[in-house]
Amino acid sequence: MTSMLERSPSAFSVRTEPVEAPALPETRDRGRRRRRSGRARRWGVFLAACGAALLCVLLFAFVVTRPARIDPASARVELGESLGLLKLGNISAARLHAQAAIKADPDWGLAHAVLARVFLALGDGVAAEGELARARAAGFDGERAHQLYAHAWLLQGDPKRALAEAGKAQPRYAGYAARVAARALAAQGDLPGAQRMLAAVLATTPGDSAGWSDLGRIRYASGDLAGAIDAATRAIALDRNNIEALTLRGELVRGQYGLVAALPWFEEALKRDAYFHPALIEYAGTLGDVGRYGDMLLATRKALAAQPGSPQAYYLQAVLAARAGNFDLARTLMDRTAGKVSGMPGALLLGGTLSYQAGAYEQAIEQFRQLVGRQPMNITARRLLGAALLRSGDAKGALDMLRPVALRGDADSYTLSLVARAFERTGERDWSGRFLDRAAWPSREGSSPFGTDDSLPILTVAANEEPDDPVRRVSYLRGLIDSGDAGDALVQAHALARDNPGAPAAHLAVGDTLMVLGRYGDAATAYARAADIHFDEPTMLRAVDALDHAGRRPDAANVLALFLSQNPQNVAGLRLAAHWQIAAGEWDTAIETLEGLRQRIGNRDAALLAELAYAYVGADDTETGLVYAKAAYALAPMNPATTDAYGWALYQSGRNGGAVQLLEKAVSIAPGHAVLRWHLGQVYADLGRKAEAVAEVKAALGDSSFQDRDAAQAVLKTLGS
Repeated sequence: MTSMLERSPSAFSVRTEPVEAPALPETRDRGRRRRRSGRARRWGVFLAACGAALLCVLLFAFVVTRPARIDPASARVELGESLGLLKLGNISAARLHAQAAIKADPDWGLAHAVLARVFLALGDGVAAEGELARARAAGFDGERAHQLYAHAWLLQGDPKRALAEAGKAQPRYAGYAARVAARALAAQGDLPGAQRMLAAVLATTPGDSAGWSDLGRIRYASGDLAGAIDAATRAIALDRNNIEALTLRGELVRGQYGLVAALPWFEEALKRDAYFHPALIEYAGTLGDVGRYGDMLLATRKALAAQPGSPQAYYLQAVLAARAGNFDLARTLMDRTAGKVSGMPGALLLGGTLSYQAGAYEQAIEQFRQLVGRQPMNITARRLLGAALLRSGDAKGALDMLRPVALRGDADSYTLSLVARAFERTGERDWSGRFLDRAAWPSREGSSPFGTDDSLPILTVAANEEPDDPVRRVSYLRGLIDSGDAGDALVQAHALARDNPGAPAAHLAVGDTLMVLGRYGDAATAYARAADIHFDEPTMLRAVDALDHAGRRPDAANVLALFLSQNPQNVAGLRLAAHWQIAAGEWDTAIETLEGLRQRIGNRDAALLAELAYAYVGADDTETGLVYAKAAYALAPMNPATTDAYGWALYQSGRNGGAVQLLEKAVSIAPGHAVLRWHLGQVYADLGRKAEAVAEVKAALGDSSFQDRDAAQAVLKTLGS
């Protein structure tokens, strides 16, 4: 009987008779089996590798997140090092040692609290709050941390919450808590309340260096610079390692004495902590203003190493790029600030300038308008906003913005030209012509106080509402000056200076009022008081102008020289110095000064090119002088100064025919300018036109401010007059 296996072949049956089968299907079947087997082997290898990799990751995570062994002894040593370095002012190194202590003993709450304190000293409120949370989780008593939380929230921009938390601090931390509370009040705008709170703290703990530096910072913000200087000086005397006080003193010295004098103070702070970010930023900015651009760049890079992504460092690098003419790079760097410096006046000015340069006038207008809103007396900001408005087609808006500047006696030619163009756009060609004439005038009146747009009754009410507000009082007394009541304005100015002896603006107000009254010597004294506190460009220009009007040119020159010794890159100071160097016949020195300015300003400043022409002609290089004179005249052919410079250069090169035409044109434009009459008189004398020469020379001598009197008298004698 046949078995089942024989009747039903299956995978287990064996055929005895040969079976012919196609080769390809048989081969394909074997290939599939081999591929399946290969895939299985590969998947096995892959899964094994994944398992090994996962095991490595877990092992690595365990090694990284946990120390090889908890080492409380090492943690104590590291924390001691951190506290010692913190006391020495080396905050950055203190952070590293506090972090090492935590690594040695991650569950030590005190180590986390100390690291939080270090982060607060570095100005990082977010990191500090995080460490405080870890400290509490590790058992640190939260009652000991109220003042620390208050400080962290203050740094995060929440002064209201900080003030409430500071009030919960234990009595032994009352001084620290009061300092945080005072800074919170200041952040809310209550500067008098902040000063009173700190005064109370310092009355009981006069040896608190940090309290004095906080008071200095708040006084600085309130405009009491003399008081800020005193507080910073006391803070440093109590603790030479108080790097916040050293940095503040550098900022104050920069305003009081100048840029160069400030550098050693920032360097002292950086000797104690080479990566203290606030000092690095102030140091970098000051280096740039001095002209040490390479050192400035190094300082900003160090600031970025100390605080990666620092918006202040990127902003300073953008300034550097813009000064070098690399506007695309400047815009890229400003983008990296992510808007975190948009509240800074300098950032608004730079951002607006970059937008204007790129033709984005609406963006420029927005930024310049913000700046003018914060600093309504900033002439540069008004000028730029007016130019942007004019470019955007808003001629009326440009006129409204530029009017307060253009109505000043010392308005610059660029502003006057902008106003003339705006009037032309509005169809008022008569007014356009008047301002073009003013723009072409060779000299300007002395500086005057910036007026106000508000009426005197409005200013009076505002001053009476806040009698302790110096800003309102200054606006009120300037309103009195604008209304013609300079006598009452002087009374108000003296009262303001008595009430605010440490505020330079109060002494400037006295000087401005005295200048209006023609009391130039007394004005110079008032400006000197202001300069003793804050010797910046506006104060220098006022003091020089007052001394010059008082007939004290040597004293004025000394003031200018002192300012330039500390601010060697200041354009206004250098231009004034070059002008006086030409007047004194110091040709080579004038050329050096003016060529340095030309390298920075460019070749589109007609007045600068005209002065270069005078200087080169005076130095007997008439050909170079003629090149500059022609360039100046091409830029401003209706400007009597450029016309005179071109004519004078032609005369000195022996081309009297062309010279006399240009010099006559210059005198016809500005007949009251003594130097122009003197130049024309000399040419007439050489041409044998004696009567006309005598008339011109006498006209020059009729001006009491004309300085070349001996030479003019000698020419008259040769002419027989």
